[in-house]
Amino acid sequence: MLRILQALLLVSVAAFGAEPKPVPRMQAVPQPRDEVSFQRDGEEIARFHFAQDQRRPFVFPMIGPSGRSLTRMGHPRDPMTHSHHNSVWFSHQFVGGADFWSDHGGRISHLRVLRYEDADDVAFAETENAWLDKEGKPVLHDRRRISVKPLAGREWLLLLDLQLEARTADVPLGETPFGMLGVRMAKTIGVLDGGGTIRNSEGGVDEVACFRKPARWMDYSGPITPAAQEGIALFDHPQNPNHPVSFHCRGDGWMGAALTFSGALTVKKGEPLRLRYALYVHAGMPESAKIEEQWKAFAGTPWMNFPEKKN
Repeated sequence: MLRILQALLLVSVAAFGAEPKPVPRMQAVPQPRDEVSFQRDGEEIARFHFAQDQRRPFVFPMIGPSGRSLTRMGHPRDPMTHSHHNSVWFSHQFVGGADFWSDHGGRISHLRVLRYEDADDVAFAETENAWLDKEGKPVLHDRRRISVKPLAGREWLLLLDLQLEARTADVPLGETPFGMLGVRMAKTIGVLDGGGTIRNSEGGVDEVACFRKPARWMDYSGPITPAAQEGIALFDHPQNPNHPVSFHCRGDGWMGAALTFSGALTVKKGEPLRLRYALYVHAGMPESAKIEEQWKAFAGTPWMNFPEKKN
């Protein structure tokens, strides 16, 4: 009887495959309404939204070690005129004459999902999008990868890779402090509303010393529970144009990497513009040396090249 059971087991393994594969620690799990839940050990730490009826794709929430979101949707005291502050988002004020920063100009429209990947050390989603002006005419196209990478102590990295493509003619990105990446922090982390702190890699503290100043990174930290402080450090990659970038920041709880504050750029036809950023989601208010260590690790990562599209 035992030999019969062993034989049946061998037949089952042969019929249905080898032993089960390990379940990846990090997963990008598609959700209804054009959303992706990024999960660590089955627990959501971020969600990517890309529905076509929205003005632009964005990431919300950004869950810190305490289990609360470190970002929010909109300005806490001026929600109408700052409705474009969508937690973590890519956009720009001057793109070939069209405004993609506010909610009254162009729209970044999702076209398709290129792929999802899960693994123990990273999970990501890649999508393609069209930047449409008010008349619905494409100005730019982009491919982007949104990745999550686990770190020790429930900290983690959000890696943001963007490739801008001009398909019919060169497209200028005008000089402005608004774009390419924005982060709207939770209300309690803001300097004015919660008593948080802004710091940059050059030793600047708060808006007066950090506003529109070039730096390798900027950190925004503050209270997120009655007993805990947490924050997000925004990293500019050294291969990005105009590095070190000028950071726009305010005491009301937002920061952004102002790609063209120091001068306009052009996305040339047939020559994609690649950009790479990271958000370091951390506990407490780390010493600047620890943030610098994380930035150096990010700066040393290989430049992300998107694979050629297949016809």
